[in-house]
Amino acid sequence: MHDFLAAALGFPAVLFGFALLVVVGYWLLVLAGGLDPGDHGHAGDLDTGPEGVDGAGPGGPAGLVAAAGLGGVPVSVVLSLLIAVAWFLSLAGTALLADADVPALLWAALSVGVLAGALAGSWAAAWVLVRPLRHLFPDERPPSRLDFVGRVCVIRTGRVGPDFGQAEVTAEDGSTAIVQVRAEPAPRRDGGPEPLHPGEPGLTAGATALIFDYDADGEFFRVAPFDAAPGPERPAA
Repeated sequence: MHDFLAAALGFPAVLFGFALLVVVGYWLLVLAGGLDPGDHGHAGDLDTGPEGVDGAGPGGPAGLVAAAGLGGVPVSVVLSLLIAVAWFLSLAGTALLADADVPALLWAALSVGVLAGALAGSWAAAWVLVRPLRHLFPDERPPSRLDFVGRVCVIRTGRVGPDFGQAEVTAEDGSTAIVQVRAEPAPRRDGGPEPLHPGEPGLTAGATALIFDYDADGEFFRVAPFDAAPGPERPAA
């Protein structure tokens, strides 16, 4: 027991020992139902930026883990594997060095080598273990504003023009959202070059419109009039 404690508290095993305690505490909370390991997202998930707009790359721990080839599972699982394997390998290396009768300078160099080997070994082991685990954590694309493109919305403002307008749109899960919409102005009724009123005559309150594009810079959707009512039946030939 004394030898085990000496190795666990020696360099470099001690570096991973405290991290391992955090990992054990984390998974105890998961087992108790206090945490969900999927809350931290999947390694490799895209950062959708503000309001869920696609286009930004992954960032933070998830981005680093994905860049290391360990994406596809929750970050908490990947980090737990890395820390646990690194601790075990560094503990074994520290125990071997404890009985080595070498000069202090050489012992320090060997300890650094054990640290590097533990890091490399933990990555290799995690890379192997993550591959079958990916089937247990299917990747779900986070909601995005682009999901609204192609859907029919209901205008909720008195008019819709190139600089103003709001509409209510229903998502696939049944939830609704009020979004900013824009439309090209309709021509004058008398045929003049300028519109009498932007958005006339179709896009007024209560009218239906089709969302056909999203402007990420302006954070609004482009819409066009859409008649949801079925047209008259064609006469039989």
